[in-house]
Amino acid sequence: MADNVTSLFRGTAAHSPSMAALAREGGDGSGPVDFCIPCNPYFPTPAMFEDMAARLRDIITYYPSSADTITAELCNLLQLPPQAVAMGNGSTELITWIDHLLVRESLAVPVPTFGRWTDQPMETGKRVDMFPLQESGGFALDLAQYAEFIRARGTRVAVICNPNNPDGGFLPKHSLVQFMDAMADLDLIVIDESFLEFADAEAEPSVVQEAMLRPNVVVLRSLGKNFGLHGIRFGYLVANPSLAGRVRSMLPKWNLNSFAEHVVFMLKEHGAEYAQSLHQVRRDRLDMASQLSSLPGLTVYPSQGNFLFVRLPVGAEGTVVRDRMLTEHRILVRECGNKIGSSSRFLRLVVRPQVDVRRLMSGLEQVLYGTRRGAAVPEQATGTGYSSGTAAVDRLVSATNGAGIPGLAAQALDAGAPGLPLAPGTGTPLPAAAALTGGGGLPMPAPATQPPPQPAMAPQPAGLPQPAATPLRLGAPQPAGLPQPGPQSYGNQQSFGGRQPIGNQQPIGAPPSFGGQQPMGAPQSFGGPQQLPTAPAAQAPMPTQPPPLPATAPAAMTGPTPPGVPARGGLTAAQVRGATAPGQELAPAPATGWPNAQSWPNAAGMGQTG
Repeated sequence: MADNVTSLFRGTAAHSPSMAALAREGGDGSGPVDFCIPCNPYFPTPAMFEDMAARLRDIITYYPSSADTITAELCNLLQLPPQAVAMGNGSTELITWIDHLLVRESLAVPVPTFGRWTDQPMETGKRVDMFPLQESGGFALDLAQYAEFIRARGTRVAVICNPNNPDGGFLPKHSLVQFMDAMADLDLIVIDESFLEFADAEAEPSVVQEAMLRPNVVVLRSLGKNFGLHGIRFGYLVANPSLAGRVRSMLPKWNLNSFAEHVVFMLKEHGAEYAQSLHQVRRDRLDMASQLSSLPGLTVYPSQGNFLFVRLPVGAEGTVVRDRMLTEHRILVRECGNKIGSSSRFLRLVVRPQVDVRRLMSGLEQVLYGTRRGAAVPEQATGTGYSSGTAAVDRLVSATNGAGIPGLAAQALDAGAPGLPLAPGTGTPLPAAAALTGGGGLPMPAPATQPPPQPAMAPQPAGLPQPAATPLRLGAPQPAGLPQPGPQSYGNQQSFGGRQPIGNQQPIGAPPSFGGQQPMGAPQSFGGPQQLPTAPAAQAPMPTQPPPLPATAPAAMTGPTPPGVPARGGLTAAQVRGATAPGQELAPAPATGWPNAQSWPNAAGMGQTG
């Protein structure tokens, strides 16, 4: 049974197998605890499910109303003009028609992201220009660099997912509006807001209203993800009436099924429950991130979606973790090795209630760190099984167990961590290499001193350095201002819409910097041999006794893999433990700007009901 279940994953290209397929192979017809499919676990309510069950016979027996009728009801609920909206049988149907009708020759998209944005255009022979999101930058999308990439490639269509899937990266509204203005000459700009209703960084983060005023912008929205009803298959796009009309004219008259119609017409009576479900997901996201960050070596990235993107400890293989979690603990997780721009060292974990998270934590602890014989994370050693897909990176990580340059950091540690200089304006210690450069970018030579003659000794091997954990504070909602990169920004560019660990944010309304330069910390020297002090020219006579044996290396630690060097923008166990010390407990994020019991989500930001 286990082989049958895990073989289902090998048969899929860019997505996970369906829950129905997993349930069939599971033997008892029941599916696993689902941390893979990103849906809302609190909506619909049990009463709504009972209502649908009572009307099941009529729902599946008769034809639905036309798509225009269902769309008109949704627009009345969301306060959108029907002529600017097209409803599809899931967002995938709309992506397909966007590709066929509005993408002529090329499309640019940051990766990793939702697979249909890369696969669909390639299936129809379009050129897909993939802009890689850097792990070293926390997978943050720099809009200035993305715009330069589009100009250099001559791409005609640009796609942005906000929040992005799988990492949950978020871009503030004003940054996206500036990007749309700067790219006004493109054939099309698509802003995929499928997960935006789970965000709480801004009161009104959607650009739907701005899209309706522009001739080349389409905003994609999901209903299945928000309402926890993926199987019903319904989503919608909002655009200038001309663009929306082109897509709507190609859709079948009955492209929406009776379940979709029933749900849309019952939503007006359940606005309060829907708003509460979003609020609860946001609270659970904070709690789940805190718990996951307590696992040694696991990095949790800040997310504004209803999922968390995590990097497994050094040496852990995602496919092994996924298969063991499923077969041994009946827990389904999303291993991201088949996503372009990611690797199997990353998992996407859907936010779920605490009772399920406790089960997830127990399973991960056993799979990652259980008995050493069966643990997915090997004993700490000088080499690891980590594979980044880049040989140079693998050599560095294998040589240092993910800890950085051994010699320079060890010298800094021997000299005492309190003496490390701080990065400007951050309070964060600079890397060991930067501490020894004097700001020039290269290691400074050791002062020329003549030690007294002594017996020749074998050099002691430098111990692996331990990274300094920077205390971070979880719990505060991310501000509306454009996040700026930390002192370790990637590529010597100031990030436009950069991403920082939770709690380390710019004040609300901070002005964006469109590709501005900023100083970069002194780089570390990768791969260069360390110079040892030369022996004095004149040596004292050798003692009669034989020279002492070379000192042996310290014994490898037998505990779990240490946190290592976290991805910039990520959270490590040490950081979260420092952030949640007594008196700094996590506070739930308020559902700022979202509907109260008397109103419904306002997708266009146009007036409020009730």
